[in-house]
Amino acid sequence: MNQIEKVGLDHFEWPGEGENVNRVPGRVFYDDEIYRQEQEKIFRGEVWNFVGLEVEIANKGDYKTVYVGDTPLVLVRGDDGEMHCWINRCGHRNAIIVNDNCGNADSFYCVYHQWGYGLDGSLQSVPFKKGLGGKGGMSADFDQSQHRPRALRVESYCGVIFVSFSSEVEPLEDYLGPTVAKFMQRIFNRPIKILGRHHQHMKGNWKLYAENPRDGYHASLLHLFFATFGLFRASQEGRIHVEKEGKQTCFYTFAGKEDQQAKKQGMEEAGHTYQEGTYQLEDMSLLKGKMEWDDGINLVIIDVFPIMMLQQIANVLNIRQFQPHGPDGVTVHYTFFGYADDDAELDAMRLKQINLIGPAGLVSMEDGLAIEIAQNGIARDADANAVIEMGGTDVAEESDFLGDESPVRGFWNAYTDMMGLR
Repeated sequence: MNQIEKVGLDHFEWPGEGENVNRVPGRVFYDDEIYRQEQEKIFRGEVWNFVGLEVEIANKGDYKTVYVGDTPLVLVRGDDGEMHCWINRCGHRNAIIVNDNCGNADSFYCVYHQWGYGLDGSLQSVPFKKGLGGKGGMSADFDQSQHRPRALRVESYCGVIFVSFSSEVEPLEDYLGPTVAKFMQRIFNRPIKILGRHHQHMKGNWKLYAENPRDGYHASLLHLFFATFGLFRASQEGRIHVEKEGKQTCFYTFAGKEDQQAKKQGMEEAGHTYQEGTYQLEDMSLLKGKMEWDDGINLVIIDVFPIMMLQQIANVLNIRQFQPHGPDGVTVHYTFFGYADDDAELDAMRLKQINLIGPAGLVSMEDGLAIEIAQNGIARDADANAVIEMGGTDVAEESDFLGDESPVRGFWNAYTDMMGLR
């Protein structure tokens, strides 16, 4: 069977040569068949998908609903204190069982025919199972235990919950890789509390958003606020790590450390973005912060394939999940958090700095625009190949050039391997 037959597409060939992806065809961002296969090969494949934080389901019966790809799920703390995750679909007529975003319950009932489920997803009750008045009822060979929603594997790392459809995927900590695991330990170093949530819908393919936080190249060019106030510039001192065959990425910068010659070059080549000294904030307290770690790192971005991003910008802490809506739509769910022992002053500092990111954030509002103009630019044109060669064509496992597109190439290496497209 050749490649075209495997993907069920006519005249589809991945561009470029060599072992690393440095060209990406426009077709992967709009093709219905590719999107359909992603559901099985990516989201239901040998990956761990982020679904929530343990603090969100701290008590027995606490639950939240979430999507992994197109699949609706329920994440719940069970009677035994264990975490359970099961497909949010009734075993009777496939209706959604739990329609709320979150809550607390001792059981769940499908509104359609009132089939009842336990916290672990097991089918507990079927109305009229034995009929009424000696009439009707389920067939004699109906086995109630065989009609529960499918349960997923659940693992937690540092209080961050992941699920997998696969029985073959490696243990979660191994999947994360050493650098991501280390920085997750750094951020989740003590109990946390939720500060708020944002939800942002974009008219673009989910992979365009997955590329975005891996792309340090755009961050000091697109984001005027970043560059103007020194939150991130490619000339700053930092590191990029790409691990697990490109699946996982971590990059970080050090506060107050910048190559002045490189900064000067950046100001000359991208002067419309580097506006240091040109603009001032009416309320400079937005940038007031405190160093909470002794390593001098003021920005961290972690990407876990396929749908998670964890970020520290100054004192803002947030974790994101990407929810695709067909080939040309994605919703990004932001969860902002602080530490349980934060005082009122630090809470207020974090809440003010949250204005940097989210749908209307002073930094990340441009990302939503960038995703949509990229999707519109592709305009169903399979020949609209993206060029991903900043920093070379290989995937460097570690780099100190923050504009390196190695993390993006790494993402596409992992994606094409899992999809069987090269």
